[in-house]
Formats: sequence, structure tokens, C-alpha cells
Amino acid sequence: MSDSLRNYIRKRRIANKSTWVSVVVNFFLVIFQVIVGFFSKSSALIADGLHTLADMLSDLVVLITSSKSLNPPDDDHNYGHQRYENAVSLFLGVILLGVGLAMIWTAERKLEQPSLITPVHKAALFAAVSCLVVKELLFRYLMSVAKRAESSLLIANAWHARSDAASSLVVAVGITFNLLGFLTFDIIAAIIIGIMILKMGWDFSYEAMHALTDKAVDKDAADNIRKTILETPGVINVHDLRTRKVGDSIIADVHIEVKGTLSVTEGHAIAVEARNRVMERHRVLNLMTHIDPV
Repeated sequence: MSDSLRNYIRKRRIANKSTWVSVVVNFFLVIFQVIVGFFSKSSALIADGLHTLADMLSDLVVLITSSKSLNPPDDDHNYGHQRYENAVSLFLGVILLGVGLAMIWTAERKLEQPSLITPVHKAALFAAVSCLVVKELLFRYLMSVAKRAESSLLIANAWHARSDAASSLVVAVGITFNLLGFLTFDIIAAIIIGIMILKMGWDFSYEAMHALTDKAVDKDAADNIRKTILETPGVINVHDLRTRKVGDSIIADVHIEVKGTLSVTEGHAIAVEARNRVMERHRVLNLMTHIDPV
């Protein structure tokens, strides 16, 4: 097993542990938000509960698929199983798109019939502020774990939790204005949350679709890989570097130019060293090299 794959597995296990904490916290938040929202007649709080549910489901799906994605390559999947994550992300993204559209449509219907809009109970504001505090604490926990693991994936997940706290802030503001007599603000807050869920679904679907169609990594990531190869002793130049995303990692191939006077064994050793360096320093599961004598 390569050092890159070992590092990937280590970070995935750390991610799984922190993600389980997020799932448990969000599970209780969903129940709390939906129940209080229903009895306090707050559409915004119920919408935020569904937003939290979407986050919990996304985390849960990742946890379920991660065990499958960590399976080593086999006869049916020669490059591994990391793309299971991309396939499930696409499925989840489509579901979130439907949920977001349904929420926006329901809220707009209420706006068309103002008689259906009622004042919310003060308990809704208490619930929204409580959820805001809990989500902020969850963000701080996830960020501390991410920094210890030195994982960009976990850092991104932590900031995702911070965006959830922002949605609770929107809900708290909408409920506050509703309590002050501006009844439609609770519905407007629900629409904003619906748009946030819609965006989440779009991001999931967009990224997953690109990964499933062999999208290359961004220019900075590719340049860093190229730089690592060029720093390898014996490498004269690099060309035709091609990359594709597989789950959260990368598979790449490249042409490496070496002195034409070298033996096959010497050229091979340079290629192996370049491959090892790339897989140690970057999120690369495998680098296929081709030696060009110059």
C-alpha cells in the first residue's frame, strides 16, 4: 500500500469520527427544530430543520459509502472504489434540488395568500437562537479536528457547518421581525433557506457530475504536481500531464523527459522516484509515468 493511500485512509478515518459527531448533533437538532417549528407555527424554523436534515443525510451517506470507497482495487474495479462517493453525491444532490424547489414553491403559495400567514410563538425564536449556538460550537469542534489532521477536506466540512449556523441566523432574524408584526418575514426566511438547500443540491450535483466525467484538477494543483516531478533528480522536463478526480483524490499520468544516454534501469529509477514524490506530497492515488529520452 502506498504512503499516499495510507495517508488518505488515515484522514478518512479521522473524518468519519468527527462526521459521526456531526450526524448525532444534527439528528437531535432536526427533531428539535421541526417539533418546535410545527407547534410555534414557524415555516422558517421547519425549513431550517429540513436544511439540517439535508446536512445530516449528506454526512450519513458519506459515512456509509466511505467504507466501500476504501476497499482496495479488485478485478472489477482496477482503479479502486473512490468514485462511489461521487455517484452517491450526485444522487443526493438531485434529491436536495427537489427538496429546495418544493420548499420555495410552498412558501411562495403562502405569500400569495396572506391570510394563511400567522404570528409565530416566542418559542420559535428561542429554538432558532439555541440552534445557532449549537451549530457554532459544532463548527469550532470540526475545525479543531481538521487542523490537527491537517486535512483540507475536513476544513471544508467545518466551514460547511458554519454555513449551517448562518442559516439559523437568517431564521432568527425572520422570526424576530414576525414577532414585531411583520408576518411575512418568517415566510421570506423559509424561502431563503430553500434557496440555500437548492444551492447545496446544485453544488453536490455539479461537482459529482464533473468527477464522474473525468474532470481534471484545477491549474494550481496540476502546477504543484508538475513542480514536484521537475524537482526530481534526473528529470529534464515534463509534458502531457493529465489528471482526473476520483472521489477526493487524483489519478494522473505524465511524460517525463530524461537524458537519452541513460540505461533503461536508470530511467526507470528516476520515474519511480518522481512517482513516489508526487504520491507522498499530493492527493494522488497513482501516477502513471512514461519515459521520453532526449
